[in-house]
Amino acid sequence: MSSYPGSGLGNISAMDQTQTLGLTSAITLAGPKPHDIELSKQLQEALQPFDVYESQEELYHRMVVLNKMNSLVKEWIKNIAIEKNMPPNVAETLGGKIYTFGSYRLGVHTKGADIDTLCVAPRHVDRSDFFSSFVELLKNQPNVKDLRAVEEAFVPVIKLVFDGIELDLTFARLALREVPDDQSLQDDSLLKNLDPKCVRSLNGCRVTDDILNLVPNRENFRLALRAIKLWAKRHGIYSNVLGFLGGVSWAMLVARTCQLYPNAAAATLVNKFFLVFSKWPWPQPVLLKQPEENKLGFPVWDPRVNPSDRYHLMPIITPAYPQQNSTFNVSMSTRTVMVQDFKEGLEITDNITLGKADWAKLFDPPNFFQKYKHYIVLRASAATQDHHLEWVGLVESKIRILIGNLERNQYIQLAHVNPQSFSDPNESSENIQYLSMWFIGLSFHKVENVNIDLTYDIQTFTDTVHRQAVAISMYKEGMKIEARHVRRKQLTEYLPSSVITRGREKRRTLDKDVSKVMPNKLDLGEETVVRELHTSKSDTDLLRKLATGALSGVSTYSEDSVSQDSISPGPTVGDQSAPPQEVPQEAALTNGAAPPSEAPVKLHLGEEEQEEDDEERDLPKPPPKRPHSPGYEAPVKRIEIETVREKGDEGADASIVSTQGVDTSVDQDSSMQVDEVAMIPDTRTDSSVPPPSLIIDKQRLPSTNELPDMLSPQPVPETMMKNSIRLRLK
Repeated sequence: MSSYPGSGLGNISAMDQTQTLGLTSAITLAGPKPHDIELSKQLQEALQPFDVYESQEELYHRMVVLNKMNSLVKEWIKNIAIEKNMPPNVAETLGGKIYTFGSYRLGVHTKGADIDTLCVAPRHVDRSDFFSSFVELLKNQPNVKDLRAVEEAFVPVIKLVFDGIELDLTFARLALREVPDDQSLQDDSLLKNLDPKCVRSLNGCRVTDDILNLVPNRENFRLALRAIKLWAKRHGIYSNVLGFLGGVSWAMLVARTCQLYPNAAAATLVNKFFLVFSKWPWPQPVLLKQPEENKLGFPVWDPRVNPSDRYHLMPIITPAYPQQNSTFNVSMSTRTVMVQDFKEGLEITDNITLGKADWAKLFDPPNFFQKYKHYIVLRASAATQDHHLEWVGLVESKIRILIGNLERNQYIQLAHVNPQSFSDPNESSENIQYLSMWFIGLSFHKVENVNIDLTYDIQTFTDTVHRQAVAISMYKEGMKIEARHVRRKQLTEYLPSSVITRGREKRRTLDKDVSKVMPNKLDLGEETVVRELHTSKSDTDLLRKLATGALSGVSTYSEDSVSQDSISPGPTVGDQSAPPQEVPQEAALTNGAAPPSEAPVKLHLGEEEQEEDDEERDLPKPPPKRPHSPGYEAPVKRIEIETVREKGDEGADASIVSTQGVDTSVDQDSSMQVDEVAMIPDTRTDSSVPPPSLIIDKQRLPSTNELPDMLSPQPVPETMMKNSIRLRLK
C-alpha cells in the first residue's frame, strides 16, 4: 500500500501494543480510517499556499551552506590548535562539528526560515576564541553578511547570513580531546564540568533529538506540527519572548499528542491536539518522559524544590537533562488567550471532520483590532536603522513586564498583546523616524463608573526599559519609548484601514455550507462519525484523565494553593535573560518604589460600555486581584481627553490648543462622547491629590534587581522627551 506523510502508514503501520512512549499509556492504539487519511491529504494540500515547504533546490542549498560552515569550523579549530603549540599532525585530528537543532532539525522549517546551529569544539578551544578569531574568520568570508555577535545573551550567539541563508550559531566546548564527526550529544556525562552557557547551548540539540525519539511516527508528527505552527502564527500566539509559546514548546505539545494517539493520522492528531490542550488542567506540567535524576547538580525544573517554579502558569518541560520549563514567560493573559484559541480550534477541526468546513478555515486569522474597545499603543523609535534594531529588541523583550503590570490591576480582565509589530503609516520621507509599534488590547471586568489609574503600571515598564538601556550602554540619542491609550475607532490614526478591517471580524463564525467549503466532500461513511464525535470510549477516558491530572504523570501543586498575589509577578515579569530557577527579578519593581508625582493616567468606565465589552469577548473570570489602582465614581458619563507633551530643558513650552466638539461620534454601541481634546503643560506637583486624568510618563528610572550591582540610579538622558497621556472618562 502506498503511503504519504501523515497517513499513519509511512513508517509504522501499527504500534507495538507493549510499547509506551511518554509518562502514561496511550489513550487509544486505533489506526486511521479512510476518511482520516483523506483529511490528512487535504491538510497537506491546504498547507501548500502558505510556503511551509521548500523545493528540493532550496533544501540542497541549505545543505551546501551547512557543509561550508562545517568546513570553516574544522579549519578554525585546527588553526587554534596550531597557535597553541600543538603539532600539525595532531591538530588535523581534533575535528569539531556543526550540529543543527530547532525547526530545521525537526524537519518542519519553512521557506526563508533561519537555521539554528551549534558549533561543538574540543577542550582546547575557548568561548573567547569563538567570539574573537572565529568572528574575524567569518568577516573575511565573501558570502557572509549582516554579521552580529551577541556574546552577553543568556545563550550567546553569532547571527549572520551565509550565502542567503540566515544562521544563528551558538557554541559549546566539550571536555574531550577531539570531536569526531559521529560524536553524539545525548550522553548526559558530556555535561560534566561544563559551564552553564555550554550546557544551555548543548540542550538545544539534545532537546530536539529527544523529541524526535519520543514520537511514534515522525511523518505524522511533522505534518501535524507544521499545521499547528502555521495556525499559531496566523492567530498571533507564536512568540516566546512576549509570553506565548515558541517553536520548541509547540513541538512538545504536538509530540505529547502523538504519544497519546500513536497510530492516528495527522489530521486526527491536529483535532486531538486541540481536544487535549483545551481541557488540560494547567498548571499541571506537560512532560514527554519521566524527569531524570539530578545527578550532575545542574538546576532543573522542580516545584517541590524550587519555590519560583510554582509561579509557572503553563509549564511545558523539556525532556533532556537538565529539564527546564520552556514557557517561563507565559502570563495569565497569554494563557487565557491560548486556551480560548485551543477551544476555537477544536470547534473548527470538529467541523472539518464532519465535512462542514475545510482546512483553510483553521488558518483564517482573527482580526485582533476588532476584538477590543480599548488598546495601548507602545511606540519605540530611534534615529538610525542600526539603533532601531537594537532598541526594538530590548523593548520587545520587556513588554511582558507591562503585561504583568496591567493584568495585576483589579479591573483589567485581560491584557492581550499582538506579537506583530507595525511601522508608522504616516511616516514621511522628509522626517525619517525608524518606528515600531505594538498594540495591547484591554478587556475589563464588568464594573460601574470607575476610574482606573494605570500610571504606575506603565511608568514602571518604561522606566525599566530606559534603565536597562543605560546600564548596558545601549542607549543612543534619539531612542524613545512611548505608550498611548486609544479606543478602537482611533486605530486609524496608527494603522492603515486594510490592516484594521482584514480577516474575519467574528472568530466563532463557521461556514455551514458544505458544498462551498468542501468541493471534494469526504465520504464519511456511517452517520456514527457525526453522532460519536468526542463521545467515544477513548475520548471519554481522555477527558476523565485530564480532569484528574493523570496525564501529567507527576504530582505537583494546585493553582489554588498559590495566591494570586504570588502568581502574577512570576512568569509575566520574569526576565528571559535570567535562569528560570531564579526568582523573577522585575518583580522587585513593584515593591518599595513610589509612584511618580506627575499627573496619572486614569480610565473611567461606564456601565453601558462594560456591557459592550462583555459581549465582545466571553472570557473566564480570573481569581480576585489585589487592589492596585484607586477607583472612584464619577457622576456624569462623558469623556474629557487631555494630551500632555513636555519637552526637556532644550524644548520650548508646550502650546495650548483647544478644540471643542472634536469627533463627537463614537461606536454605535457606545454611550460615551469626546467633548474636548487639549494639549497643555503639566504643572501639578502635589501628588497627594489624585488628579482627574491618567498620564503615561517614560522618563523616570526606578531601581531594578535585574541589573548588575547598581550602586546608584543611572541618570536620565537629557535628550529624552517626556511624553504623557491623560485620559479622563466620565
